[in-house]
Amino acid sequence: MQDAKISFGILPEKMPGSEKDTPAKIALGEKLYFEKRLSINDSQSCSSCHGTLGKNAGVDNLPTSPGALGKNGDRNSPTSLNAGFHFVQFWDGRAADLKAQAKGPILNPVEMAMPSEAAVEKKLSEISEYVDLFAKAFPDQEKKITYDNLAEAIAAFERTLITRDRFDEFQAGNHRALTSEEQKGLETFLSAGCIQCHNGPLLGGNSFRKLGQVNPYENTTDVGRSAVSKNDAEKYFFKVPSLRNIALTAPYFHDGKVATLPEAVKKMAYLQLGKELSSEEVDSIVSFLKALSDKNRSN
Repeated sequence: MQDAKISFGILPEKMPGSEKDTPAKIALGEKLYFEKRLSINDSQSCSSCHGTLGKNAGVDNLPTSPGALGKNGDRNSPTSLNAGFHFVQFWDGRAADLKAQAKGPILNPVEMAMPSEAAVEKKLSEISEYVDLFAKAFPDQEKKITYDNLAEAIAAFERTLITRDRFDEFQAGNHRALTSEEQKGLETFLSAGCIQCHNGPLLGGNSFRKLGQVNPYENTTDVGRSAVSKNDAEKYFFKVPSLRNIALTAPYFHDGKVATLPEAVKKMAYLQLGKELSSEEVDSIVSFLKALSDKNRSN
């Protein structure tokens, strides 16, 4: 199993961009991440759809998430854990990084529904605690409370959301970190061809792929990447999800229509590889995927 380290790699200690983060910026970002007053009616925070406390794995475990005004979004909420390692943000890659991503939901009319950047700045400026926190986080800027600084602070906090699992220990040389069943699952994962898309340290999160490469996916409502790129060749392309913590983030797929991990594994093999996996093969792969759960969050 020596090829595992070559094939995947270990999650780095820090995320790209974190070298500029300060304790004051991270503290502000953490408070903002849990701040419901960033929504139009003080009902929603980033954490509402991307819970990180306790055993929560950066998601809400719903097919799609309700917004501040009660309407559900169109896509499943991706995990915020390890998100800063991804090559782009959102299922369709419309945001280049965590900072750009953080700016989206607050102004999205279905999500947090704030009317404008100026309205967000005004609301925060009227809260004395935030006046102090922004001043500490951005001491050299003339105007402290800006929408751009808000997004930068949230991104700084999210850059701390790195998980640690037994698979990295295994790749680092501790072959007892995975059970024999889990090691067999890794072998099945590799031999089935899952690594074609789920590669790199995240086991995904580094490319766009068409959902339904071999056999078409039944839900054709969401055209994915092509709505952003305006390129018909990218119709039904979505960012390949990272498999880190995948056992904790059900339901699955961009539309949240796949309820369980075994079902997701079986369906992906059929859609992407044209393979009908046996129940034994599915169970084997699932046993490996469970080893990708953060040690502090796995049950």
